[in-house]
Parts: sequence; C-alpha cells; structure tokens
Amino acid sequence: MAASKLSEKIGYGFGDMASSMFWKIFSYYLPIFYSDIFGLSLGATATLMLVTRIWDTVSDPMMGIIADRTQTRWGKYRPYLLWFAAPFALCGILLFTTPDMGETGKLVWAYVSYILMMTVYTGINVPYGSMLGVMTNDSDEKTVFSSFRMFFAYAGSFIALFSWEPLCKLFANAGSSVQDAWQGAMIVIAVFCFLLFLACFRMTKEHVKVQATSLGSDLSSLVRNAPWWLLTVAALCTNLFNTVRGATVAYYFKYYIGEQAHIDLGFASFLFFAGLFLGVGEVCNMIGVVAAVPISRRLGKRTTFALTGVALAVLSSIFFYVPCTNGGFIVMLLLQILISICTGIVSPLVWSMYADVADYATAKDGSSSTGLIFSSGSMAQKFGGAIAGSAVLWIFAAFGLVPNAVQQTDSAILGMKLTMSWIPAGVALLMVGIMMVYPLTKTRMQEISNRLKDIRKTEA
Repeated sequence: MAASKLSEKIGYGFGDMASSMFWKIFSYYLPIFYSDIFGLSLGATATLMLVTRIWDTVSDPMMGIIADRTQTRWGKYRPYLLWFAAPFALCGILLFTTPDMGETGKLVWAYVSYILMMTVYTGINVPYGSMLGVMTNDSDEKTVFSSFRMFFAYAGSFIALFSWEPLCKLFANAGSSVQDAWQGAMIVIAVFCFLLFLACFRMTKEHVKVQATSLGSDLSSLVRNAPWWLLTVAALCTNLFNTVRGATVAYYFKYYIGEQAHIDLGFASFLFFAGLFLGVGEVCNMIGVVAAVPISRRLGKRTTFALTGVALAVLSSIFFYVPCTNGGFIVMLLLQILISICTGIVSPLVWSMYADVADYATAKDGSSSTGLIFSSGSMAQKFGGAIAGSAVLWIFAAFGLVPNAVQQTDSAILGMKLTMSWIPAGVALLMVGIMMVYPLTKTRMQEISNRLKDIRKTEA
C-alpha cells in the first residue's frame, strides 16, 4: 500500500500523547502522592502498586483477545478509542482523589481506584497499540508510525511533567488543600487527554484487513513464538529502566538535591527541580525518537537496540559518582539529556518490533493475533512499571528513607543514588544480552514481508 498520509501519522501520535501523559504522572508522581500526600506508608504503597498490576497480567491478554474478535464499521481496534476516552479521563481523576476516610477506607479506595484505572487503561491502550499492525504492511513504515507515536508520547509527557508541579501550586495558591490541588491538576490533564483520544479516533483508519483465527491456534502460536518471548522480556526491561529512574526523581530532588537548588551558569541562574529534570528528559526523548528511524534503517532494529543499551548502562553508572554541587547539577542534567536521547531511540523500536513479531506469527502459523501480541507489550509496560515502582519504594524503606523527614540518613541517600545509577545500568545490560539472541534481523524481516505480500495477494 502507498505511504500513509502525514495527518494520519499525527493522529496516531495523539493517542499515545494522551496515554503517556497519564502514564508518566502515574509512574513518577503517584508513588510520592500516596506516601507523602494521600497518607500511605512506603511499604503499603509498594504492595499496592505491585498487587494491582498483577491484574494486568490477566486483563491485557483478555483485551487483546477481545479486540482481535471485534468487528465494527470503524474496524477492530479503533472504536475503543471512542468508547473508552471518557472513562479513561474520569478514572484518572478518581485516582488522584483523597477521600475523607480512615486509614482502612483510604487503602480500599486506593486499591479500587488504581485497579479501575489500569483496567480502563488496558481497554483503550491495547487496541490503540494493536492498530499499528493494521495501518500498514510495510515494516519500515511501521517504524515511522511508531516514531510518530513516541514523538507525540514524549511531547505529551513533557507537557504533563513540566506543568504538574506548577498546576498543583496554582490550585494550592488559589486556596485549595494540597490534596485538592493534586486532584485539580489531574482534572486539567484528564480533559486534555479525553480530547486527544477523540482526535486520534477521528484522524486514523485501519487499512489492513485481517480475519480472526481460533483462540486455540492464536495461543498455540504465541507460546511457540520465540521472538515474542524475547521481545517481551526486553520490553519489560525498558520499562524497568525508565520507571526505576523516574520513580526516584521526585524523592531524589526533595530529599537529596533539595527543593531550592539552582544551577548557576554564570550568565544565568535557574531553579533545578524535578519537573525541569523530567521535562528536559522528555524533550530529549523526542530527539531520540526522530533519530530512531534513520539509525534503525541503516543498522537494523536489533543492532540499534543493543548498542543503545550499552550506552544506557555506561551513562547510568556514571550518575552514581556525580556530586551534589553546582557543577554536579550541570553534569546530572547533561547525563539526563544523553540517557533520554537513548531511551527515545529504543521506545519506538519496541512497538515496531512487536508489529514485526505479529507479521512473523502470520507468516509462520497463519495466526492473526495482532491484538494478543500487542497486549503483551502493554502488559510488559505496566508490569515492568509495577515491579520497578514497588522495588524503588521497598529499597527506600530498606535503606531507611522516612517520608516528609527534614533530614535523611546517609543510608537513605545511598539508596536513592543506587536507583538512579547502578540498578538501571544493570537492567540496561540485560537488554543488551536479550538483543544479542533476538532472531528477527533486518534481512529476516524482508523475507517475511515478501512472504506476507504473496499470501495476501493469493487471499485477495
């Protein structure tokens, strides 16, 4: 098929712009919201984040199976953008609502609202991701679509992260309590996300028609799909890497760097705060996304993924040795820029490679389990985030971090430094090892693409 319109690629990007705004707020600010504002202990928060995500190991594949068997005039996957846009926004607001209840009541509220949010997130995000498999037949064109997706995702993340603290302060300065201020900030973000999903639905279309096969054959094909197993573990690692660092940042700035730290460049001075650090990262992620297409076309997706993992391991390990000084703050920001460019390169590759895995399954077994395969990517994203977010809080508890304490111990600071450096570095090296044995090379994918063209010509 001919190359897709630019407007359709932009529209597809709007979908993950919405999802990513919520996802980054959940990953980076929800832990500190629960521990410092909502009023849960570190241990209770960690358990909550892990237990609720176990449901995703069931709900994500279920949603993939349902989406694969959906038939509407709008297609298989696209209608879910319309059906779930409003519930998505509402559940986000409930998640950041602090009820006037006792400790037990608040814990129940947290579990129910978090499980509900992740279920709705699955209901819209799994079909959205699966759309990539039916918007084009071309493997390189899928990388382009995936790059637009991640470019807009990081743009949305930048908007959400950079504006989050100012929005909270705006509502607090207007007389709201700190709990209501956080809820007000989420209302603003939620309305924006609702409109983005509607735009995504309006601007996209499913071009590749696929017929659902039997559930038994789909599951059998998936279990025997070695590239799927490897890519799912690699995707899990990418989210472990991102969330371990991201979930640490709010604590790192509050308890180690300090909330009034400044970077002095000689000719200018500016506040060095968590939102700036994360926001700069999102902009640099966008640079990495743009670079992913030409680099992967030249080197292949697998090689690009592996080399980027090496760079992430080296840069992350350096972070441990950076001092908490003006010069150190500058180095931290530079490392964040380089690390974020690298993670920006990896992000679109993961989703494009899932589309390749779906094509591999179709060519090998005749399976049309696009939704089921993409649901594993969403599952890896959420489960990786859950493990990382919970692990960070358990590590902080083990190293003696005390929420809202004015002074933290040297041990607590060491725990934060490890989760910003050596722990993510180890995860990055695991990503490299997986890519060394991943079998879908550039040459192999060209062979699969040619085979699928022959199959679909015959079916036509």
